[in-house]
Formats: sequence, C-alpha cells, structure tokens
Amino acid sequence: MSITKKIKERIKAAGGSFFANDNISEFLMDGDLARIQPELEQKFKEILDILVIDHENDHNTNETPKRLAKMYLQELFAGRYQPIPSVTEFPNVKNLDEIICVGPLSVKSVCSHHLATITGHCWIGILPSSRLLGLSKYSRLARWICRRPQIQEEMTIQLADLLEKYLEPKGIAIIIKSKHECMSMRGVEEDDSVMTTSVMRGFFRENSDARAEFFRLIK
Repeated sequence: MSITKKIKERIKAAGGSFFANDNISEFLMDGDLARIQPELEQKFKEILDILVIDHENDHNTNETPKRLAKMYLQELFAGRYQPIPSVTEFPNVKNLDEIICVGPLSVKSVCSHHLATITGHCWIGILPSSRLLGLSKYSRLARWICRRPQIQEEMTIQLADLLEKYLEPKGIAIIIKSKHECMSMRGVEEDDSVMTTSVMRGFFRENSDARAEFFRLIK
C-alpha cells in the first residue's frame, strides 16, 4: 500500500477529513513526507508525459517533476502538513483596551479550484481581553493558515477562528485583499482585479465606530 493510502486510512479511522484546506499534520508520522515526495514526483512526470513534454531530454524540464513535488509539499501546501507554529501568549497585565492593528501581512495561497496562486495582503485588528500575542506570531499563524489550497473566503474565516481560539478577544477584524491567478491567467476576461474579504466579530461587528477606526488604521 502506498504511503498516501496509509495516511488516508489513518485519517478515516480517526473520523477526520482531508479536505484541501485541512491540516493533517496530526496524522503524519516521522518520514511520511519524505516518502510522499517521490510518489508525487512520479505523478508529475506522468502529467508532463500526458502534456507531451519531453522532460527526459529537455534541459528546461528535466528536473521539473522533482522541483514541483518539493514546492507543493514544502512550500505551497506547507500549511496542510506542518503542525501549528509555536505561539507566545502573555497576559494583558495593563488591561489594554485599545485596538491593536497588524499589517499589511503578506498573503500567499493557492486557489483550490485551479491550483493557481493567490497573492496579496492581510490586516488584523484585535480589541484585546485578558491575553496578548507576540507581534511576529500574527505573521506565522497567517502563513500557516494561508499555505494550503482553498478559497479566500474560507481562508479569512479560518484565520479569524484561530486567533479567537488563542486570544478570546473582545473583538476581531480581518481584511484580506489579494489577486488570483485563476482570474488573471485564464478565463474569458483574464481580469487582474483584486478580491477583498473581511471578518468582523465581537465589538467590531457590533460597533460602527470601532469598525470605522479599524478602517482608518489600515489606510
């Protein structure tokens, strides 16, 4: 049985799922990714064969299957296979009750419909309660959520869910603006427009002045 089939059986036995934007790191054992990579490389060779690309003799594509396998497992889809990064939380000793705004954070993801890249920026607003987060951790958590195939709407919600879990803030606001190569590189229009998604929860959803202040801060 191939290693990928074994992993799927583990996930099914545990009642889990392996949707495109799921993190499956808890079901992976040491060395699994190293064993997946040659399987994936072989499939990329088959794809190039079907596309009638001579990757065996063409110096430009000779190493392409290996590069693609490494890129998808270790970079583009890393958020599926890597455990959540360590997060430093600390108590809100001074009872800070003003908006904390972080951004723009770089967003790099992949559209789950066409596996085309998504690139843009993210802004996060937090109205803290009892816990605060180290500044660099916002970027690490955003990268962990984004580096997996998905649609931008769900990506925005997943990031909000994760930050709520850690901080239990009085309010959270997230804006993501990005360009999608599935629009700019294909289709009838080949449109280069920007997609914007947002999540407003708690005080930001209930209070229009708080929302307005967040929007002023990110401009």
